Amino acid sequence: MKFLFSILCTLLLLVANAQKNYLTESKQERDSRMEWWRDATFGMFIHWGAYAVPAGSYNGKEYGRIGEWIMHSANIPILEYEKFVKQFNPIQFNAKEWVAVAKKAGIKYIVITSKHHDGFCIWDSKVTNYDIMDASPFKRDILKELSDACKEAGIKMCFYHSIMDWHQPDAESKKDYTHQHSVNPNFAKYREEYLKPQLKELIEKYDPAVLWFDGEWIPEWTEEQGRDLYNYLRNLKPDLIINNRVGKGRSGMQGMNKYKDAAGDFGTPEQEILEGTSDSDWESCMTMNDTWGFKKNDNNWKSSETLIHNLIDIAAKGGNYLLNVGPTAEGLIPAPSVDRLKDMGYWLDINGEAIYATKSLKKYKEGNNIKYTVSNDGKYIYAIVTQKSDQPVVLKNIQITPRWQSGRMRRS
Repeated sequence: MKFLFSILCTLLLLVANAQKNYLTESKQERDSRMEWWRDATFGMFIHWGAYAVPAGSYNGKEYGRIGEWIMHSANIPILEYEKFVKQFNPIQFNAKEWVAVAKKAGIKYIVITSKHHDGFCIWDSKVTNYDIMDASPFKRDILKELSDACKEAGIKMCFYHSIMDWHQPDAESKKDYTHQHSVNPNFAKYREEYLKPQLKELIEKYDPAVLWFDGEWIPEWTEEQGRDLYNYLRNLKPDLIINNRVGKGRSGMQGMNKYKDAAGDFGTPEQEILEGTSDSDWESCMTMNDTWGFKKNDNNWKSSETLIHNLIDIAAKGGNYLLNVGPTAEGLIPAPSVDRLKDMGYWLDINGEAIYATKSLKKYKEGNNIKYTVSNDGKYIYAIVTQKSDQPVVLKNIQITPRWQSGRMRRS
């Protein structure tokens, strides 16, 4: 009897610990999970952390690479970089103000850097002391405040999280993090005792809608580990959406999957837009100037017109637009970013019906100045003209049926 009881307990334990394989979910299950994300179309990326303190400069020298890479670009030792964490005190940060800016811009979801490559965590983590509560003078949980504000405003909260970590000795090939060509034998310890517990903590404390990974190019990381992490996270939160940088499947900055069964739910083109439509879900992440994290001397701002045209082009091709802002060390979104977001919000107030909850057409454009989208229910086709003309606009790709001629056509 004791023997049978032992077997029964073992079987129950195995069942309890069984992990569902979410990589094989049905198309119907996937479509249901991805629906809100596809309909959202427009998201805000926020790169923010201790790198906002040097703001692109170190020891009086300006570094040309993007602001959040200053630790790498300037080859700053770990102990020296920790001084920026001790100076990170964004007393002007107001989560509700940030979310209000996003809401007015027509943003439907926000993706913020919970931890970038420098390893500094902007939430109250119980896994490490290298976080906002223990290592900085600010001592406020940024992710909690922002998550609460997003929930109140009806905006989805999502987190960017770096797989690589320049601060953790077990995470990189060498303590000198500039040499990433050999595998750290202790990486499994970092993955199981640090990376996974932090991600579990983020899910349980803040319930993010998306986890957006990066830094997967290090030699320690493999597609097999990516698939394992994908399933681990989906078992914690079945409706979670995860980008394709969770594994090794993306093709460079183009960001789309190199093979069909790569881990992750959507492709991630970086600073570029696909040439045409795709059968896969995808999201172009792009900056307003030349950097992701704040750089005080980067004033190469794209115009509002360019940003709106990017949004139109991406929506017409069936993708999402993740547009970045890099707040200052004081906790403010730069005024040029706010101004451009206001312009986009004004345009979307009038034309948002042609952007949100739409799909692409096979013939998604005519020339360079007319882009098409179609409503999810198929009732409306939207022609978005991006250049004014005194001449009549001729839509050659659209055939008008008698039903449309009798009153189905709409103008905005």
